[in-house]
Amino acid sequence: MPEKPEVITVCKTLEKQILGKKIVDCHVYWDNIIVGKTNEFEEKIKGQTIEAMTTRGKWLVFFLSQDALLIHLRMEGRFYFRKMGEERSKHEHVVFVFENQEEMRFHDVRKFGKMMLVPKQDVFSLRPLNELGYEFDDPMLTEEYLLDKWQKKRLPIKSVLLDQSIIAGIGNIYDDEILFLSHISPFQRANTLTREEATLIIKNTRIVLEKAIQMGGTTIKSFESSEGVHGLFQNELAIHGRKNGICPVCGNRIEVTKIGGRGTYYCPFCQIEKKEAA
Repeated sequence: MPEKPEVITVCKTLEKQILGKKIVDCHVYWDNIIVGKTNEFEEKIKGQTIEAMTTRGKWLVFFLSQDALLIHLRMEGRFYFRKMGEERSKHEHVVFVFENQEEMRFHDVRKFGKMMLVPKQDVFSLRPLNELGYEFDDPMLTEEYLLDKWQKKRLPIKSVLLDQSIIAGIGNIYDDEILFLSHISPFQRANTLTREEATLIIKNTRIVLEKAIQMGGTTIKSFESSEGVHGLFQNELAIHGRKNGICPVCGNRIEVTKIGGRGTYYCPFCQIEKKEAA
């Protein structure tokens, strides 16, 4: 699933191609992608111009003339650009038609993506965006904030870092990278972490995500920001999916397991789980 760096890459790529364009028609071929009534979505978006774009967590936010269009790529959502009349593939489920007869098509093999229209002026104060925690680069993301959020969390920190209501945008790949750089076991219960460890997590979250953004995200499985645009950060991953299975720090073998149902890579020698006091 695309994480914050990939969503930012998609946003920056689309901005160059669609800002200022007017949507003259819209066709939805898979109703479950739309939150709300499909026919209302199709009619309401017609005639609106794309004025600006940003991201919030893993959501793309398109500011239109009257509304805000929210899009979540989920597992495999991506965008393709086609000329009007070109044959539509079976995985292109939403088609936005622009004035120049170009179409932006939302391609989603698994059909997990979501789209919705919300009032533009209230976009950040309504669900789902108002349920998200701070962004990784928000100055309000502090040690005090994390320790307060974690104090009742007995789940492994691996799972808690994926909680979008605390920090928005971290997914499974970068979760592993952040914990490895912080020398924190993914099994460590969140409520046992110290202020120093919270400081490390904040620092390394920013280091990892900023570098990934600079390199256009991580190409794992089928991520691409738009047709033919791939991220490069997969070449920089220290632990997740490491092909030779060897820790780059200590030279011991990396362990692969599941925590909370999510595939997890870690080094048991560099990331030693602290034992709780009896």
